[in-house]
Amino acid sequence: MSWAYAVVVFTYGIVVGSFLNVCIYRLPLAKSIIHPRSGCPRCGQPLAWYDNIPLLSWLWLRGRCRHCRQPIAVLYPLVELTAGLLALQVVHQFGLTIISGWIVLFGFALLVLTVIDFYHYILPDVITLPGIVLGVVVAGLPVSGPPLPPLEASLIGAVAGGGGLWLFAWLFEKMTGKVGMGMGDIKLLAMIGAWLGWQSLPLTLFCAGLVGSVVGVIWIVVSGRDRSQPIPFGPYLATGAWVYLFYGPEIYRWYLS
Repeated sequence: MSWAYAVVVFTYGIVVGSFLNVCIYRLPLAKSIIHPRSGCPRCGQPLAWYDNIPLLSWLWLRGRCRHCRQPIAVLYPLVELTAGLLALQVVHQFGLTIISGWIVLFGFALLVLTVIDFYHYILPDVITLPGIVLGVVVAGLPVSGPPLPPLEASLIGAVAGGGGLWLFAWLFEKMTGKVGMGMGDIKLLAMIGAWLGWQSLPLTLFCAGLVGSVVGVIWIVVSGRDRSQPIPFGPYLATGAWVYLFYGPEIYRWYLS
């Protein structure tokens, strides 16, 4: 990929990342992501176009609102940067194709869900449920193809991902009397299965459990977090799905050999 294409793809990513910030902020509050236009999260003052340039405006204003001078969280430019790098990674790996466009859209959805779940412990149905349907639809399109699954694998992935995790959560609750998994996680795994096929589920769950356990232990040790407090599982499911997307076949071949 040439530098010119890389710049265009990265710019596209950070611009969409600015909109993803709107989704991350407003969806948990049940607010419209269309109206009103973006404003300061502190004072509510609408932002001029030159104060809403991805990455650059935050750096130029040194992370503060032009009007109230209150700090604006570093999360905003981080989401924009991550979205830009995500788009670059997909296009670099799979080329500048229609399939890459679908994968980038899937990655953007995982990014929004990851941040919302991390801060609010919810995975909005407005993303996961349409995400399941769209994953199956994309798998059935004539222009679809690897690394996205065929339609049959997508349908089995959606059913096995959601149904399998629901069964595990139900059994866990019956055996322990505790809720070990939220419905949002179940819908997210169904969405991952729809987009990546049933073959993605074992590695996604393994990576999610491994990374979640390590991060959870570090979180408890460093911050003194109460062990009884829940830990969001959505970010680790998203991480596992992304690992499978780029390295899954190689990991499976290495393991089976």
